[in-house]
Amino acid sequence: MTDPLDRALGAYYGLALGDALGMPTQSMSREDVVRCYGTLTGFVPAHPDNPISGGMPAGSVTDDTDQAVIVGRLIAEARGRIDPLRLAHELLDWEQKMKDKDSFDLLGPSTKAALDAVARGVPPHETGRTGTTNGAAMRVTPVGIACAPEPMDAFLDRVVESCQVTHDTNIGIAGAAAVAAAVSTGVSGGTLDESVAAAVNAARAGARRGHWVAGADIATRVAWAWDLVRGLPEAEALDRIVTLVGTSVASQESVPASFAVLSVADGDPWRAALLAANLGGDSDTIGAIAGAVAGSVTGLAALPTEDVQTLRTVNSLELEVLTEELLALR
Repeated sequence: MTDPLDRALGAYYGLALGDALGMPTQSMSREDVVRCYGTLTGFVPAHPDNPISGGMPAGSVTDDTDQAVIVGRLIAEARGRIDPLRLAHELLDWEQKMKDKDSFDLLGPSTKAALDAVARGVPPHETGRTGTTNGAAMRVTPVGIACAPEPMDAFLDRVVESCQVTHDTNIGIAGAAAVAAAVSTGVSGGTLDESVAAAVNAARAGARRGHWVAGADIATRVAWAWDLVRGLPEAEALDRIVTLVGTSVASQESVPASFAVLSVADGDPWRAALLAANLGGDSDTIGAIAGAVAGSVTGLAALPTEDVQTLRTVNSLELEVLTEELLALR
């Protein structure tokens, strides 16, 4: 069995890897990705006219990694818990720093609306009642590192803490629960199939938490997307993900899309992250989720050493100490 620390590091760096590979193609159509980049085979800088990441150098991470590090740090400092109000203020501080750097890589729609409400004095248990996008799912990996997947109720309590202030809905929580459970199962030594099964079960349980919002069932769509592309050639699989699963910021699209690229890549973290980058849409988040889940199963040792070093160098990213602190909480 792979060492749990190696698997936990694989999850965190796998998230960053998928995020950075998808950075230049986020918000682009698949057709535009092909026109601008052909087929991405590694880190590239963002095209100058990308409305979100234009001008960012090759290997740069985005808000997916930044927010996952914020959540991880809060969990470590509070010995396993997350204070929703503190998370809100940390995210607001992060966005201000991005604005100060003239960055357009800012908060997503659900998170932005919720944090604006926090700034107006709305209580944190009310601000996330409409959040259904993938912001909670993209930052939840450290919960999966720090928390064992069973007992389910206790595990979901921690997931909900990471969601509440921005995505306190059945859809937002189900999406985050799927990702956290898959990562946690991988860190515990599970196989890829076991991690996917855990994701479906946790999404089903997570959908019973939070404020109800109409929308497709995350658990059902993850299981469907996983099977939809199995055995297909990569180009055909990517087209099917774009047209049937969807690649938008909606949790019902991007979370199942992440598991679809995992299926096509057969759990290889580098291949899954590259496939996500070539999708376009919310490619950085799809890649971040797929990379985190795959990395939790294969471990850091399966990630390309030179590319992990690029992540560290370009982003001043050092996750070893934080990952050890999170893992010690399991």
